[in-house]
Parts: sequence; C-alpha cells; structure tokens
Amino acid sequence: MTEEQTDSNADFDVSAFQRQIISEFRENHGELSGMFEGWTLCVLTTVGAKTGLQRESLLGYMEVDGQPLVVASAMGADTNPAWYHNVRKNPEVTVETGTETYRAMATITTGEVRDALFAKVVEQDPGMGEYQAKTSRRLPVVTLTRADDNE
Repeated sequence: MTEEQTDSNADFDVSAFQRQIISEFRENHGELSGMFEGWTLCVLTTVGAKTGLQRESLLGYMEVDGQPLVVASAMGADTNPAWYHNVRKNPEVTVETGTETYRAMATITTGEVRDALFAKVVEQDPGMGEYQAKTSRRLPVVTLTRADDNE
C-alpha cells in the first residue's frame, strides 16, 4: 500500500458512507447495488446508550424459524459494535427491512438458545462462522420481537 493510499483511507468517512448506503436502501426498498447487492439487510434504529440520540445501523438481517434477528458480528472484530451496547441499555428499536418498518424489542440471546440460533445463522450465511473464527468473543445473536401495536 502506498503512502497516498494510506492517506486516502485515513480520510474515509465511515459515517458518511453508511448514511449514503442507508439512503440508497430506503430509496430502493431494501435493494442495494455494488458490494451489498443481493444481501438481505435492515436499518436498525437504536437509542444511543450514552447520548440518548437515535442511531441508525445497516446490518445483515435474518430470520431463523420465523424469528427475525441480527448478529453483532462487527465483521469478526474483537469488540462489539456500538449498536449492540445501545440495545443492551435501550432494547426498544425500530427495524426497516426495505419493504416494511416495525417497532421491536431487541433481546440478546444466551446459552443454548444463542448457540442453536447461531448454528442456524451459519447454515444460512457461512460468512458468520468465518467472523466468529476471527475473534475470541462470542458473537451476540439479537432477536427482534415485534412490538404489539395494541399496547
């Protein structure tokens, strides 16, 4: 990698990139082009654990036996992503799939439930197993249970 490439990467604005992808996601009802073409994604809106501000994250979205979920993979990084800390403190979230938007309660699964869900996640997306192999932390599996609109 040349010094010029290193400098250009240092100037890369991840937040701006994510906002651009989220905008495309919304404009095209969940369909994306480029590196995300064909992926099943969602926009998860959380409340910041420290700031109390709404935060949007573009995440891989799966359903296992009809249960919507996301995995706090951070692509195999050694630390959990910020959105995971947000749902630990404020589990009420909004989920946008491209075709629908719904309020949900995010639940961090544990033990045998987590393990069984993660095994099925890896069946659907072997890349998640590769992310798990890259880190010593157990990748959290977070289920998304629709909020009752009749509360």
